[in-house]
Amino acid sequence: MLEVKDIRKTFGDLTAVDDVNFTIKPGEIMGLIGQNGAGKTTTFRIILDLLTADTGDVLWKGQYINKKVLNSIGYLPEERGLYPKVSIENQLLYFAQLRGKKAKEIKPLIDEWLDKFEVKGKRTDKIKTLSKGNQQKVQLITTLIHEPELIILDEPFSGLDPVNADLLEDGIKEAQAKGACIIFSSHNMNNVEELCDSLIMLRNGRPVLNGTIRDIRNQFGRTKLFLESDLTEGELRAFPGVKDVSTTKEGVSVVHLTETEDGKAIFDAATRNGYIPTFSQQPPTLEEIFKRMAGEKR
Repeated sequence: MLEVKDIRKTFGDLTAVDDVNFTIKPGEIMGLIGQNGAGKTTTFRIILDLLTADTGDVLWKGQYINKKVLNSIGYLPEERGLYPKVSIENQLLYFAQLRGKKAKEIKPLIDEWLDKFEVKGKRTDKIKTLSKGNQQKVQLITTLIHEPELIILDEPFSGLDPVNADLLEDGIKEAQAKGACIIFSSHNMNNVEELCDSLIMLRNGRPVLNGTIRDIRNQFGRTKLFLESDLTEGELRAFPGVKDVSTTKEGVSVVHLTETEDGKAIFDAATRNGYIPTFSQQPPTLEEIFKRMAGEKR
């Protein structure tokens, strides 16, 4: 279990992170979100003991981070870095050995991992001969091949096309099923919503959201209504509490409400003649919440 307790880090007059707290249990995935400069990478570096927090503690299984603990961590930095003149095989062996693994433990696994991530290249190919996407997949393998118990991924989906993003998602889910604690940052809220059990959002280094995806979405209320009925846009706009109405290409009305309870009158009117194909009240999406929280006055 990873515990981050009350960490604070300053650089001169700049407070990079402040009052950051969270816990990740085995088999859980947490998303760390926020705008550029919000403090995500600083938080990762404190967890990895690359930076020392001014105050607060980071504990892994109840103990402070040390060399033994670091060997059980897989870290993918935002700044990618492979040795272009080194072969795929030697690259993977080198990074695994940095984590305390022996070559004889890793060599039999290489082909399996290359197949799993559909790397187009032989294990003897030099990194510089691979496409950018395949180089990125090799770097992901270096992060995961030693089967770490704690996985930290800084913008892992950056630059991946949808097919390769799905392969990464599968790799993350597989590690989760084996009991790994996983934390990753992303600007793609679909990835966060799809994968994460919980999230923390930083703004200017301070948490502004912290909890499960469901709880965070629900705290904003079910104020987005999807509706297929005979009611026109004009009629919908006339209901109390309606802030905005639009219509999708498929003919579904999207109604933005002030309060969740404002949907009841619309439901009663829409169903006065019986069955309608669609009536669904949803909380705002994670992307909508992100934009709202990022845009609030600071």
